[in-house]
Amino acid sequence: MSSETKTTPATAPGQPAAETRHGLSGELLFEIFCAVIFLGMIGLVFYNAFLRYVFGGSYPPSEEWARFLFIYITFFGAIEAFYWKKHIAVDMFVDLFSGMPRKCIEILAILLTMGALGLLLDGGITYVLQTIDTNSVATNVNMAFINSTLPIMAFTAILICLRDLIALVRRPASSFAKATEEEKIEQEISKEL
Repeated sequence: MSSETKTTPATAPGQPAAETRHGLSGELLFEIFCAVIFLGMIGLVFYNAFLRYVFGGSYPPSEEWARFLFIYITFFGAIEAFYWKKHIAVDMFVDLFSGMPRKCIEILAILLTMGALGLLLDGGITYVLQTIDTNSVATNVNMAFINSTLPIMAFTAILICLRDLIALVRRPASSFAKATEEEKIEQEISKEL
């Protein structure tokens, strides 16, 4: 893969196609991990629906495992969204500015995001510590193992925001321009794909 086709998440304007954005790396392994969790959840829900339809009852541990996998895919999917900048972002106000004012607004936005993630991290660690001696009902799994996904997601997202903040501070203010109508349309189309 040439250096022109490999794109890092820090390059935000146009996201590359899935097949060109990574090779065999941690990114691909993480995506496979998320896909396995998602498919496992779908399989368990289908299995339970089949049992209910055919036998008139369900297997309670599979319901609990499906719920646990849903928690995992939610928080690990959030990491994926942060990494590739596919999270929900309202940039209508930011697009009105260019130059140093826009750079300052974007830096402020990242700092506020990191503050909110810090609160999630703190609350998540507290919650994990509170549930460290609690086991689930049907599967007898320690709930701290399940609830640990929140602080993991928050910590990872803080690291990603820190990387973005450093790149933003190093970027010259002259490169921050107002988005033209054509760029806005291109961004909307790329988000939909």
